[in-house]
Amino acid sequence: MPPRASLRTTSKSLPEHARGNNRSLVLQTLYSDGAMSRADLARATGLTRVTVSDLVAELLGEALVVEMGTRGDSRPGKPATLLDVDRAGFRILGIDLSARDAFRGALLDLDGGISDRVTVPLDGATGEAAVGVVIELARELAAKAEVPILGLGVGSPGVVDLAGIVLTAPNLGWYDLPLQERLADALGLPALVANDANVAALAEHSFGDALSDTMLVRIGNGVGAGLLVGGTLLSGARFSAGEIGHVVVGTDGGEECACGKRGCLETWLATPRLEARLAASPADRDDILARAGERLGIALAPVVGALDLAEVVLSGPAHLLDGPLSRAALDTLRARTMAVFHGDLAVRGSSLGEDIVMRGAAAMVLSGRLGVS
Repeated sequence: MPPRASLRTTSKSLPEHARGNNRSLVLQTLYSDGAMSRADLARATGLTRVTVSDLVAELLGEALVVEMGTRGDSRPGKPATLLDVDRAGFRILGIDLSARDAFRGALLDLDGGISDRVTVPLDGATGEAAVGVVIELARELAAKAEVPILGLGVGSPGVVDLAGIVLTAPNLGWYDLPLQERLADALGLPALVANDANVAALAEHSFGDALSDTMLVRIGNGVGAGLLVGGTLLSGARFSAGEIGHVVVGTDGGEECACGKRGCLETWLATPRLEARLAASPADRDDILARAGERLGIALAPVVGALDLAEVVLSGPAHLLDGPLSRAALDTLRARTMAVFHGDLAVRGSSLGEDIVMRGAAAMVLSGRLGVS
């Protein structure tokens, strides 16, 4: 099985960047490995004890790290004081804007656990009205936090650049919307906004079982994907890596898509389209789902071959994706790529369910604010 890679800092850095990266290295080591002493931290990170002591003092002062008491073992000498990230001392606001009829949010701890949830109906809102719904949701969540908030993460449909500007999200009527800046100003909190499929891929990396080279396909009202290559999320030259929903699949036409073309992957795979076909022909359920899975496999085969991906993760309604659809996608992928390289390729569902975007938003904040994953 290919090794898992990480978004985290894993080695010492050049002098000009040393303090910030070494600080992230200390936080990442504690976050991943749990409580340890200053001496353990020095050994685990390769940093000197003086450097570790200095960084720990800074992190204790910021309440990001706490002392957990002494080690309960029989080692000779003075008992060592254990340190850990203050996992209960902060909350993260995670918001998912990908559903068709409502925006969902959660209050999460630093381990991705959810303590509170809020759902706000969209009621057909678009443009500025939809921005208002997001702000209302974020404020309602923030009011529930009983400890300091580390930051706000948002997974939005559409194409989102690295500054959190939604370049285009037609279903919400958003174009060149500086959503990240708007939320930071309205909430007075650090905010991060990214494409919902990319955010879901981060969730699989941090809280799921993603390998270092993975494609997560998010299926719902539309179809999109997040790509991890070597543990790094790909954004693309125009921030639209993974926008596979409007790739035409095959040369046999198909249903008309909202974009004006015929036979786009979304016409085969988007949840409303699939459910409409199943409702019209319930006796043909397996065949309908298998045909959709075959089209997904056709669309993904060149990507899997070009990037040498180890797995494809499907995120969406399990009752549609599990079974005939995922099996047909895997069979098609294997038939259209070289068995010597991709014979052990896996297509699986995500274990994170409907919370995947909200938990990915938390992972984005952890990475952006603390440098950990």
